[in-house]
Amino acid sequence: MGIPAIQKIRIGKYIIGQMLSGQQKFPLVLMLEPLFKCNLKCKGCGKTAHPPEILNKMMTLDECVAAVEECGAPVVSIPGGEPLLHPDIHKIVRELTRRKKFVYLCTNSLLVPKRIDDFTPSPYLTFNVHLDGFGKKHDKMVCLEGAFDRAVESIRLLLARGFRVTTNTTFFAGETPESAAEFLDFVSGLGVEAMTVAAGFNYEAAADQSAFLTRETTIKLFRGIMKIAKTRNWTFNHSDLYLDFLAGNQDYRCTPWGNVTKNIFGWQRPCYLLDDEYVPSFRELVEGTDWNRYGRGNEPRCTDCMVHCGYEPTAVMDTVRNPIKGLMVGLKGVKVT
Repeated sequence: MGIPAIQKIRIGKYIIGQMLSGQQKFPLVLMLEPLFKCNLKCKGCGKTAHPPEILNKMMTLDECVAAVEECGAPVVSIPGGEPLLHPDIHKIVRELTRRKKFVYLCTNSLLVPKRIDDFTPSPYLTFNVHLDGFGKKHDKMVCLEGAFDRAVESIRLLLARGFRVTTNTTFFAGETPESAAEFLDFVSGLGVEAMTVAAGFNYEAAADQSAFLTRETTIKLFRGIMKIAKTRNWTFNHSDLYLDFLAGNQDYRCTPWGNVTKNIFGWQRPCYLLDDEYVPSFRELVEGTDWNRYGRGNEPRCTDCMVHCGYEPTAVMDTVRNPIKGLMVGLKGVKVT
């Protein structure tokens, strides 16, 4: 796995502390969205569908820090929109890493050359660069010619400057294990720390509704990918049990409170992918949400979802409760038959 030892230890200590204190629902990751504005209009994204008056709004530095302190999650993922469009994003990152939060700055990387000098390498900061395939395929998904080449150049620049770098790839309909493997070979060869992979989730506001995967096609694709992975030296930014889940070997339920979202509207209910409503406090989100309404079998929109923001916390908690099970999958690899 690509998660550094210090991060595993800190997260494990946090989980055990929460469990010993009797907490039943607690977050592992805060998805902090300080803005929705973006310099791309990706086909599979619904974030940029908001009107201009919403896209021009941004959370302040104090609001971002307060949200992190309020929920207490050890990991903070900063998506968007495009975070590098926020004029104070470097100050936000600096304040969070100073508090020893593990920050994943999710970016399409187009602004990396312009803003790289605003940041300082840290074991608590990772640039998570969005790549959805080779060259023209990535450019088509993000609707910008040349975006792939610029992203690769930014990855090389970040690595040369000593930053931690991971990639984030969403696979959509039409992907095959072979095409995915060719792409993952290339990304791994860039020297990134690890790769995050996801199956395209059906955003209701997304422009292209034909690109999304079902649960069955997700399992088929990832079982094929993990079969090829046995002959490669890829490093994924996931727990072994989550990868086992993607291949259809674990019957997990979603843990939406394990990965909570705070943005310009408030605390998003119920999860990062569904924005049914917003509440003013983290406590109200956790204690006031009817979690039984959601998840596969309860909410039709959840039927095909296997995305890490909901299921990685489930896999991590399963690993903590059943370490031998997690160890065996790690040693033997994901079952692919």
